[in-house]
Amino acid sequence: MRAVVQRTLTSSVTSEGVETGRAGLGLTVLLGVAQDDNEKDALYMAEKIANLRIFEDDKGKMNRSLVDIGGDMLVVSQFTLCGDARHGRRPSFTEAAPPELAEALYEKFVSAVSAMGIRTATGRFRTEMVVSLENHGPVTILVDSKKLF
Repeated sequence: MRAVVQRTLTSSVTSEGVETGRAGLGLTVLLGVAQDDNEKDALYMAEKIANLRIFEDDKGKMNRSLVDIGGDMLVVSQFTLCGDARHGRRPSFTEAAPPELAEALYEKFVSAVSAMGIRTATGRFRTEMVVSLENHGPVTILVDSKKLF
């Protein structure tokens, strides 16, 4: 499972002309699910991302997490994060999970984050979406459940 995590002041996602999710101060997470991902990956990613210390403390150091600040999270599915662009000019998406598995693990991630008491908003799975955000810092972190060490 791969994620692009952005510290944001505000973010929103629109699907088919309808806003489906909006978050205030917190994180915007673009989440890609790969074929070999499982529930363990979803739970690891939820815990890792919610507890990333990328918010400033009173001394200006990135020492606080989303949990610490009581922030929001907008989660948007993004199968293209599983794209492989090493060969040729057209990315291959063969490593992306099939839609049924991807949706189940995406929902598991969202549920795990919500269970931590984080206000969570989402896009609409398997639709074309428009994501708007104000990246604060800017802070952008890549997290991959397969790169543990």
